[in-house]
Amino acid sequence: MAQPLYGEDPEPSERFPAGPLYVPVRPGPSGCTTRLFRTPLGRRTAVAFTSERTLAATLGPGQAWIRLAEPALRALTAPLGVTTVTLDPQFAAPAAAPAGAAFAVRPPVPALRAG
Repeated sequence: MAQPLYGEDPEPSERFPAGPLYVPVRPGPSGCTTRLFRTPLGRRTAVAFTSERTLAATLGPGQAWIRLAEPALRALTAPLGVTTVTLDPQFAAPAAAPAGAAFAVRPPVPALRAG
């Protein structure tokens, strides 16, 4: 059965927005490599963002990215066994301390004295 198309909704049957997404990458031996993440249950997932602003707010302004359409991202990650694409994730874990950062040391709590 064909999906009807309407003027205000050009792609009603699509699960993802039309057009390229912002996909985080990291440098690799042959160029850029798509970064993979884990879901809260531990499954690997590809991650994509609908805007550069959302990507920077989630992963930081220094995160490298490329533009890929959702089918291209799936084609790149499928050979790795990754079948899930997470769109605009909201990470909840606190930021890791920079390497070599000193831990805050609290002064000892004075012992209570019996009176």
